[in-house]
Amino acid sequence: MIHRYLPMTDEDRKQMMQAVGISDIDELFADIPDSVRYRGSLPIPPAMSEPELLRHMSRLSAQNADLDRYVSFLGAGIYDHHLPAAVHHIISRSEFYTAYTPYQPEISQGELQAIFEFQSYICELTGLAVANASMYDGATALAEAGALAAGATKRNKLVVARTVHPEARRILRTVANGLRLEVVEVGYAGGVTDMDELKAATDRDTAAVIVQSPNFFGCIEDVAAVEPVAHGAGALLVVSCNPLALALLEPPGRLGADIAVGDAQPFGIPASLGGPTCGYFAVAEPWMRRMPGRIVGQTVDRDGKRGFVLTLQAREQHIRREKATSNICSNQALLALAASVYLSIMGKRGIREAAGLNVQKAYYAARALDGRKGMSLTFAAPFFNEFVVSLGGADIGAINRKLLDAGMIGGYDLGRDYPELKGHMLVAVTERRTREEIDRFADRLEELL
Repeated sequence: MIHRYLPMTDEDRKQMMQAVGISDIDELFADIPDSVRYRGSLPIPPAMSEPELLRHMSRLSAQNADLDRYVSFLGAGIYDHHLPAAVHHIISRSEFYTAYTPYQPEISQGELQAIFEFQSYICELTGLAVANASMYDGATALAEAGALAAGATKRNKLVVARTVHPEARRILRTVANGLRLEVVEVGYAGGVTDMDELKAATDRDTAAVIVQSPNFFGCIEDVAAVEPVAHGAGALLVVSCNPLALALLEPPGRLGADIAVGDAQPFGIPASLGGPTCGYFAVAEPWMRRMPGRIVGQTVDRDGKRGFVLTLQAREQHIRREKATSNICSNQALLALAASVYLSIMGKRGIREAAGLNVQKAYYAARALDGRKGMSLTFAAPFFNEFVVSLGGADIGAINRKLLDAGMIGGYDLGRDYPELKGHMLVAVTERRTREEIDRFADRLEELL
């Protein structure tokens, strides 16, 4: 046999055809009119044996600029963080790896408890009362937060800062279009949300004010100043956060946020060339019955023993569609488990140290770049592990291609989403970057300019 997962021999096929009374596979398609049947050969390469296919796929994958062979300064939502070896080992166990939806709690206690632990971690990080069992990713979580706010307030306007991730804003607009909601974007000043513009845009039609901190530029937003603007107009406050930054920053729940969302990718989830990731979604208690997705609750059985169940099931797969809070019927339980394992391994002290290293190394890199030939920091606001550097109007795409030749993945080209920031690079520096790597990056950038 040439394929380990297709162990069917010619004799197996012959016996099956005899059992159903045919002599040729084509007889299975006899009911399909000849006029609509494709008689040619499909334009695909011929089948390969397993060894040939493995060699072919290895050659293709070697063309990727992966994070094992390249030093990465690219962030913009997906980051090159340390991945403890135990994370992959635990989530690869068959009882987790093959588990999907724990509809039968009596035989799914391990999976349910794992999800419950994830929810508990998210609540502790965000300072909010209730979290769900994960979302597809941070961007869809943010869009769902806008939908929740519209349903809760019976209003039709969402005010979102332009400093929110551009992809998340696009997804928000897609969801809002289907719900007939208006999306109003607010500009920025000095790398953070323009408070005067935010106040002018927020009124009695506003369902939610949506900000991100650290924002897409890496800058820390003044969430405490945004809170009275949102609540003063009767709107909900939605805050999107990098969860690793919450090891150092005041939790959004304590700053008055009604909903906190984000992507758990920094917690033990590999970059994987852009995904998949795992979104988190936490709310203050008044909004828990409107939360999308799955929620695991803790209970006791008739003997008083602790147990776990799916609870508050307000998604369309479980109740009438018109009564559902969301049409999202799936989640990222395996990657939520990865985040839980990461957090349990690192502990409070460990994630604080990791977050602190991100800040220290990012500031070291910013100082290393600022003031060099053709380079300057664009914003003066405090930042976490990303910052914006101006390269004097240079072609960021061309520079990044040359950085690849030097074994480095450069920062994000902000001109793709912000025309006014053409020639500006968003640089990410995580705990994995060394002083030598940062210095080499700065030297190479200066040479290219």
